[in-house]
Amino acid sequence: MSENHWDEEKDEALDKTLEKAASKGAGKEWKLIEKMLNGLFVEQRRARRWGIFFKGLTFAYLIAILGIYFFNTSFTSDLPGKTGEHTAVIEIAGPISADDAANADSIIWSLRDAFKADKAKAVILRINSPGGSPVQSGYVYDEIKRLRALYPAKPVYAVIMDIGASGAYYIAAAADAIYADKASLVGSIGVVSGGFGFVDLMDKVGVERRAMTAGENKGFLDPFSPMKESDKVFWQSVLDTTHQQFIDQVKKGRGDKLVDEPDLFSGLVWTGEQAVRKGLIDGLGSASYVAREIVGQEKLIDYSSKMSPLDKVIEKFGVSFGKTLAAQMGLTSGYSLR
Repeated sequence: MSENHWDEEKDEALDKTLEKAASKGAGKEWKLIEKMLNGLFVEQRRARRWGIFFKGLTFAYLIAILGIYFFNTSFTSDLPGKTGEHTAVIEIAGPISADDAANADSIIWSLRDAFKADKAKAVILRINSPGGSPVQSGYVYDEIKRLRALYPAKPVYAVIMDIGASGAYYIAAAADAIYADKASLVGSIGVVSGGFGFVDLMDKVGVERRAMTAGENKGFLDPFSPMKESDKVFWQSVLDTTHQQFIDQVKKGRGDKLVDEPDLFSGLVWTGEQAVRKGLIDGLGSASYVAREIVGQEKLIDYSSKMSPLDKVIEKFGVSFGKTLAAQMGLTSGYSLR
């Protein structure tokens, strides 16, 4: 039995009860009660009608979102495959992380598409990132090297915009040449791990830490327990190892272009103008400059992974239930280098 049908039956029963009571000659008090109850029932019916209206509106909205998605995916074409010769561009923007837009999977798929495209004469990595995960950066670095070996005639250029630091520079070092603006921030070849210690605060407020582990070092770096010197030494060795891996990959990518200076791998960051002198980049210029003057193919086509039309609508309007629906329907697509 539907909700509306059930409500109608209840209303009818209530009306009959009221009529029966009134027929028995209840006084003025009953008439006032009857009037008040009738007003309440009117409000109830009105609220029910509005509820039906908004449910229908929500359903129509979902249908509209799905319509936009299927319309766009049905009628879009593979633009890069149907154009003339061009320079492929891949954006690497924001933090490099498995959970962010600049993740290894997205960048690698874009790289493969760009390298496979016969009419793409070169690939430009347009970078604007402060860095992030050494693992994600390493994946992209290795894939660039692999694709360069498979397609030796297709060069890769990195162009740093506002910032290309840490893990972002790690990726850039795999390119054949790196360019930046004179005011771009470049470098920051180092590793950082940070946290807080709450031991003294817990003592002041009278909080007792209760942690049980199996394995003598399982709770190391616990912010609620005093840091042991052995923990500090061990974690520093992890950071030093990761830093050395970073340095080795940069040296492998840049080779003899790097100037032999003690502060080069200290974690400092430099302007593009300074970075040229240190051998961290090859010259000053934008992506358009590189495409026009270096590649010789001014036309740029973006091969970066894009959000689906449905995701764009969801992000624009911030509809939480839409995100859940997209995930259910499959329509969505520790320490760091700094």
